[in-house]
Amino acid sequence: MWDKAVIMMIIEGIGETLYMTLISTLLGYVFGLPLGVLLTVTDKDGIRPNAAVYKVLDTISNIFRSIPFLILLILIQPMTRAIVGRSYGSTAMIVPLTVAAIPYIARMVESSLKEVDHGVIEAAQSMGASNMEIVLKVLITEARTSLIVNATIVTGTILGYSAMAGTVGAGGLGDIAIRYGYYRYQADIMVVTVVILVLLVQIMQGIGMMLSRRFDRRRA
Repeated sequence: MWDKAVIMMIIEGIGETLYMTLISTLLGYVFGLPLGVLLTVTDKDGIRPNAAVYKVLDTISNIFRSIPFLILLILIQPMTRAIVGRSYGSTAMIVPLTVAAIPYIARMVESSLKEVDHGVIEAAQSMGASNMEIVLKVLITEARTSLIVNATIVTGTILGYSAMAGTVGAGGLGDIAIRYGYYRYQADIMVVTVVILVLLVQIMQGIGMMLSRRFDRRRA
């Protein structure tokens, strides 16, 4: 049963899973990082409070975070078809994965930035730093260790979402587990895919923790 074709299928599934996870996480940060910064800046304790803007962004973020991923995946299928041309396959799944990642990343970024000592921000303001300089040189720089740790958590979460997307033909390890482990009752393939998914999460977590410790030592 474990012939060359099956092994190649597993290897291809790993590649598709990493492709979906890493691209979706990257795109998620392209939009989620600025959104998290805006949430932090416009909060009542931010460097430029704006209750109306914060309320709108907070509401949108909470709404999208409250929708279970599989339901979100189905809801935005028209948008996925419009962007990619189809609603199945690993490339198509990047769209819903990114949409799911953006509000989650925004909240993680907001949490990290709010950990920065307000005294450091006040010191920068007293020296005449602009809001943009405070964001880039104070908030993000001071919170870099926390941002890296949270990015590791985000990547693991998106990896889990990519496996869930296998139920609707996303490709990757989740799709293999569903097709062979569930529909064909091949428990050995199911177990292998689960083990690989766990290993991938552990590897990503290990890399993230290593990077966070490295930057933390530099900070010290």
